[in-house]
Amino acid sequence: MDAMMSASREFFRQPIDEKRRYTDLVDGERFEDHLEGYGSEQLTSKDQTSLDWSDRLYLKVEPQGERSLRLWPESFRDVLHEYSVQCSLVKERLVSAMARLLGLDEDHFLAEEPDDRATTYARIIYYPPCPRPDLVLGVKPHSDATLITILMANDHDVGGLQVLRDDDWYNVLATLAPHALLISVGDMMEIMSNGIFKSPVHRVVTNASKGRMSAVMFYGPDLDKEIGPADQLIDNRRPAWYKRVKVKDYVHGLFQNFSRGARVIDTVRI
Repeated sequence: MDAMMSASREFFRQPIDEKRRYTDLVDGERFEDHLEGYGSEQLTSKDQTSLDWSDRLYLKVEPQGERSLRLWPESFRDVLHEYSVQCSLVKERLVSAMARLLGLDEDHFLAEEPDDRATTYARIIYYPPCPRPDLVLGVKPHSDATLITILMANDHDVGGLQVLRDDDWYNVLATLAPHALLISVGDMMEIMSNGIFKSPVHRVVTNASKGRMSAVMFYGPDLDKEIGPADQLIDNRRPAWYKRVKVKDYVHGLFQNFSRGARVIDTVRI
């Protein structure tokens, strides 16, 4: 964890021209292949409500054969690989335990076939100090389109992450001990658990005098899979709350809805 955070800080301290070597943007306007690499959020829709106050490096980690290594800074390729291996072990134990809590087979949320291409993305984010924190957000309100998300942030004296509950925002990271991993349930887990596990709406606020760094691992199913509530969790008292949906269609809807400040999970509720 220390090595991962140290390498991340080293990357974001570099001159902008050096960091731009790892962008997937063409002429600063459109992504060449996919939404990966270094950069800031781009305007994607005329209905977009705002831009986030952050700098980020977004990389596909799994399947390993689909890594775009030209976008991985040489300074922390080995560190990110090792960190992702260790986080994957945490993820597997967690989702197995969550399945058992629901009375499901412990591998229900894990890869079911040998050729399953479950996805993992890493997002390394730097939130610079903002002179007017009352005007912008580090990340606008949203929920994650994942099974689970694992977040590491070492700047606990800064804070910034907030979770929405009953129309009030609650600070999260300022209460965590050093070297803690924060686990967040994602939309796909909410769908597959038929609403028993909830995917929280969260945001990041900015700080006027201090920056903050975080490393986030997003875990999702194979993009070609179709997901829906587990049959064992549907009965007369608790009917299906969500439609079945293909993972890649759901992820596509995420980007469209996120730019407008909306939740894609609302589009699949029954």
